[in-house]
Amino acid sequence: MKITISKPALRAWVPLTKMTTLILILAVRVGAQNPGARDQGRSMTISTRGIAATSQTLASQAGAEMLAQGGSAVDAAIAANAVLAVTEPMMNGIGGDLFAMVWTAKDGKLQGLNASGWAPKDLNIDFLKEKGLKIMPARGIHAVTVPGAVGGWAALHKRYGKLPWKDLFQPAIAYARDGFPVTERIAASWEGTAALYAKPEAAPHIFLPGGKPPAVGEIFRNPDLAKAFALVAAQGPDAVYKGAIAQAILKTSHQQGGRLQASDLAEWAPEWVAPISTVYRGWTVYELPPNGSGIGALEMLNTMEAREMSTWPANGAESLHWRIEAMHLAWADLWRYVSDPRFVPIPVKPLLSKEYARQRAAAIDLAHANCAAAAGEELTTSSNTTYLAVVDKEGNIASWIQSLASGGGSGVNVEGMGFHLQNRGAYFRLDPAHANALAPRKRPFHTIIPAFMEKGASKIGFGIMGGPTQPYSHGQFVSNIADYGMNIQAAMDAPRFAPANSRNDCAVNMESRVNPEVQEALRQRGHIVKPLGAFNTSGVGVGQAVMRDAASGVNYGASDARGDGSAIPHGLAVGKTPH
Repeated sequence: MKITISKPALRAWVPLTKMTTLILILAVRVGAQNPGARDQGRSMTISTRGIAATSQTLASQAGAEMLAQGGSAVDAAIAANAVLAVTEPMMNGIGGDLFAMVWTAKDGKLQGLNASGWAPKDLNIDFLKEKGLKIMPARGIHAVTVPGAVGGWAALHKRYGKLPWKDLFQPAIAYARDGFPVTERIAASWEGTAALYAKPEAAPHIFLPGGKPPAVGEIFRNPDLAKAFALVAAQGPDAVYKGAIAQAILKTSHQQGGRLQASDLAEWAPEWVAPISTVYRGWTVYELPPNGSGIGALEMLNTMEAREMSTWPANGAESLHWRIEAMHLAWADLWRYVSDPRFVPIPVKPLLSKEYARQRAAAIDLAHANCAAAAGEELTTSSNTTYLAVVDKEGNIASWIQSLASGGGSGVNVEGMGFHLQNRGAYFRLDPAHANALAPRKRPFHTIIPAFMEKGASKIGFGIMGGPTQPYSHGQFVSNIADYGMNIQAAMDAPRFAPANSRNDCAVNMESRVNPEVQEALRQRGHIVKPLGAFNTSGVGVGQAVMRDAASGVNYGASDARGDGSAIPHGLAVGKTPH
């Protein structure tokens, strides 16, 4: 390696002690990055203790405090998720769904949980067509499915929790009751949801204080949500599925003409599932099986693996073209096959075979974009989700994602409880022949996906929210690590691309940090490149990651520079959450 030292730097070098000089030389030999020249937006958080990484610092702090009190990664994730329900109310909460993976260091096992809700038993295609609907409504009560988040929290806590259930919700209750200052990205999301929140059923008196979205730094309070979380803390999941919150959900649904019944809530339960996986450049990458979209990330990686990419620059035209083309092929299969496997057989094994991937990769033209991949259908929902990751001091990892689907979900606030019901049912189709056709007690296609990857002693829990773009963001994150040797923060911060629409054509969103010459080279290949902001908060999602080095016992955390959050380690002393 050739090192050039400027004259001012050389003059500064001379007085250094021999020990300092040795340290500098060793740093170069192990490939330490020059902090003044790096591409990532911030440093990794590194600790021998637990780390909570979320999209909002108050939530990360709540998770870290649970870790400091001796809590598990799951305890911290529940506490952080509850705070996110207060601080990012348009993104997630009691009214949404949850998917999670938990890796346990002691036995090296990875377990998945699908806590996505089903459609009401009295909601079907004929009922909606009789109302004159030709497609699923994007908002409103008929887009609502049973919310699975609290049931998922309870199932995970029962298996992996250490702290008392009621203690996990005290930070969320305090922030909902006493208020918190609204952060930058969330203020922008709130502004984008203002038209929905202005409707009477969305409770504008709560979510548009003074008739407008709260500004950056404005204190927002939601005493109704504090009440709901107090009920969850005291009564557990029964509050949501059988108790006072269930009654409020049913009352709200009936007032809006919905079809939810008490049995839809009481008879629903989360499902423990075995993750699916593939091996990419020596890394085993895990996703949850359908009805989630994680299989799309694994397909993209399998296709990308057909060609060695490390000889191409990470954000050069060749690498980006190859990854974009692999994305399009995975997209086509994803929207054709994925649904609720209890209703529709899904060819998971054939789709993840390496031979199938080689066949798909052979169709990629290195000089021209494929604008005719089998088209996906127009989507009726946007992306408003939150992902968080936690590693505790023992090295257990929680990879965790929760969502209302679109910003503000269905736009239906549960009376007296301060949260909106999700609109995940908008992903159903009213075509009976479609794999994702609406049916009673069926779970819809889901975009939200947690992920995990491992190679030797390195264990990484990661995820990147962003609606239908999530599998392809996962593929880019894994490639950044496996092909280009980036650390988890650099891999998270690196420029990303995503489909620009739902037609699976050549239009692609791309952050402007990609060199303009590279963008032009992609256009010459036929890509319709649509530049985004340098660190775009909506078009390519926001992610988090944690890593455990099982050999050294050191933990690492990364929080996307696109978001408001942080990766926070817990301290030495056991503390209590301030109120």
